[in-house]
Parts: sequence; C-alpha cells; structure tokens
Amino acid sequence: MPAESDEVDRIVGAWSAQRPDLDFSPLEVLSRVDRLSRHLDRARREAFRRSELEPWEWDVLSALRRAGEPFQLSPKQLLQQTLVSSGTMTNRIDRLVGRRLVRRESDPGDGRGILVTLTDEGRTRVDAAITRLVDAEAVLLESLSRADRDRLAALLRKLSLGFDV
Repeated sequence: MPAESDEVDRIVGAWSAQRPDLDFSPLEVLSRVDRLSRHLDRARREAFRRSELEPWEWDVLSALRRAGEPFQLSPKQLLQQTLVSSGTMTNRIDRLVGRRLVRRESDPGDGRGILVTLTDEGRTRVDAAITRLVDAEAVLLESLSRADRDRLAALLRKLSLGFDV
C-alpha cells in the first residue's frame, strides 16, 4: 500500500488478498470517483439549499442563465440541456413559474411557440447558487495544485468523451 492510503486502498487490498486472480485497477479509479461524487453531491445540495433551490431547479435556471441575454430558451432547448422527458420539463416550468423564477413568453419567431425566460428573482438565485457552488467545489479540490487540477480535468475529459455521444 502507498505511504498515504485511503479507504479504497484498504478495500482493494482486501479484495486482492481474497481474489489475486483479478485486476482491481478499475476499482482504484472508479471507486474513488464514486466516493468523490458523493462528497460533490452533498456540497452541491448545500450550495443550492442556501440559495433556496432544488437541484432540478438549478438545472433549468442555470441553463437559462448560461444562455446569456435575454436568458431565455425554448422548452425543447431546455429538454436537450437537462435530459428529462417532455412531461417532466412541463411540470418543472410550471413549478418555476409558480415560484416566479421564470416566466413563459410567446416566441416572436413562432406564433405557436413559447420561450421560457429567467426572471430577476431567478437570476439572483442562480447567481448566488453558482457563487456558492464554485466556492464549495474549490474546497473539495484544495489539496490539488492548479497543475494537478488541470491534469485531472484533462484525464476525466478524455474518459467522459466516450460517454458524451
């Protein structure tokens, strides 16, 4: 085991002793990714909670905010960015309208279409949430140098490209 070991090292060591015929290197990577994902999920939920947002609300509001002025997208564009069903998106938009975080507007380019627009309150919430999120995620990565972060990001990008089809 390395001089500094974590729980994954202990798990892999125990499995290796019991099943020396298997290559446990995938567990060494992906079990750590899984554990880190749990820490990230907790940090994100707390950042969103402090901005009075649910994670699903963040998904929709952040898509609208990233769109830039005038902070609006069609429901179809929101579907593509959030990867939920049409019925789920309709429900989410209804609930966000009810909270006055977005509003529906007629699409001037398509008389039958609508656009979902971020309200000032929605923008305030999503901007506060992204600030809190970036701060929380920086804490999770504080043990890594900038060069290590860049290397890790590049490796994770390489891995994820096979899934983002």
